[in-house]
Amino acid sequence: MARLDDFNNEPADQAVQELRACNAAPRFAAELVAGRPYPDAETLVVRAEEVARSLPWDEVSVALAAHPRIGDRPEGASAEAEASRREQSSMTDADAGTRAALVDGNRAYEERFGHVFLIRAAGRSPEEMLAELRRRLANDAESEQTEATEQLAQISALRVRGWVS
Repeated sequence: MARLDDFNNEPADQAVQELRACNAAPRFAAELVAGRPYPDAETLVVRAEEVARSLPWDEVSVALAAHPRIGDRPEGASAEAEASRREQSSMTDADAGTRAALVDGNRAYEERFGHVFLIRAAGRSPEEMLAELRRRLANDAESEQTEATEQLAQISALRVRGWVS
């Protein structure tokens, strides 16, 4: 629990910076830091998911802009890039056809909705992610914002859990 103790006690600006790798929306980090101290990691993870689900669309958009496309290899050594590489590790096993379909699907999705397709990649195969991408292309804008926000909440919770563990 040393990591949680550090988070509970470190300066607010440092805690905010560390949380940005979990979710880039400014309100996400601000609300989690304002809720300190947390009695245990699970309470922090649950709160992270709640905060992410409650974000207004303009804040979700900021977070989406920080995420790479599914199937792209995130570059750099930032905590965000490392988390994305870990979460998308199943993509290394994707066949060429699935990769090409994801590239095409990402392009169609971004043209339709104006932002990157976001899905919790951890625990999903490339084929499952492609099927979800295709399904979500049929959503209306409001339904898709709801789904993207939910995926962001799941990703944020996973990243906070990994960060504090």
